[in-house]
Amino acid sequence: MNLKKAGLLIFLILLVDQISKFYIKTHYALGDGVEVASWFRIVFVENPGMAWGKKLSDFISFVTEPQSKIILTTFRLFAIVGIFYWLHTSIKKNAPKLLIISIALIFSGAFGNILDSLFYNYIFDSGTIYNAELDRWVDYGGVSKVNFEGYSGFMQGCVVDMLQFPMIDTTLPEWFPFWGGRRFTFFDPVFNIADMAISTGVGILLVFNKRAFAKPNQSEVLNE
Repeated sequence: MNLKKAGLLIFLILLVDQISKFYIKTHYALGDGVEVASWFRIVFVENPGMAWGKKLSDFISFVTEPQSKIILTTFRLFAIVGIFYWLHTSIKKNAPKLLIISIALIFSGAFGNILDSLFYNYIFDSGTIYNAELDRWVDYGGVSKVNFEGYSGFMQGCVVDMLQFPMIDTTLPEWFPFWGGRRFTFFDPVFNIADMAISTGVGILLVFNKRAFAKPNQSEVLNE
C-alpha cells in the first residue's frame, strides 16, 4: 500500500468525521439528541479532555482546566507527528498492508480530534438562544453557529461527540449483588467517527498482531 492510497483513506475518514461534527454542532444544542433505535442514539456532547471526558486537572490539583487542555493538545500534536513518521517509514519499508491501514486509521482519528481542539473554539460561537424581545441571540445553551466569534482561547476547543450505542439499557433485578435495582447501561460512552477510526486501528493491531507486524517475506506467506 503506497502513501497515496493511505492518504486517500485518511482524507475520507477526516471528511466524514468533520462533516458529522459540523452537522451536529450546528443542528443540535448541547445535550440534545435523537433515538435512532433502541440500541443507537445520536447525542451531542462535548469532550474538553481525554477519553471518558477526563481532564488532566482531575488528577493534578495545581493544573487548571485551560492549562490541562493546552498540555493535552500539545501532547496530541507530538503524537500525530510520531504516528505520521511511523506510517511513512512503514510504507517505505514495504510493511504489510494491514499494518499501514491500521496506522492510517489511528492517524486520521487522532488528527480529526486535533482539529476540534485547535480550531472549533475559533470557528463556532458558544451556542446561543434567540430572544424575540431583544431580537438577538443571547445566552449559552442553544445551537452553535459558524460566525468565527469563538467561544474560548488558544487550544481550548472541545471535541464533538455524538454516537452512542447503549446495547443494553435495563434495570438490574433486586437480587443482583451490590447493584440490584439500579439502572444498567452498556455501552454508555458517547464518541465520534475519529474515535471509531482509532479504536478500529488499535483493534486490528491487537487481533491481527502477527499478520500486521510480519516481515515482508513473512507477510507474503500469511496473505496467501
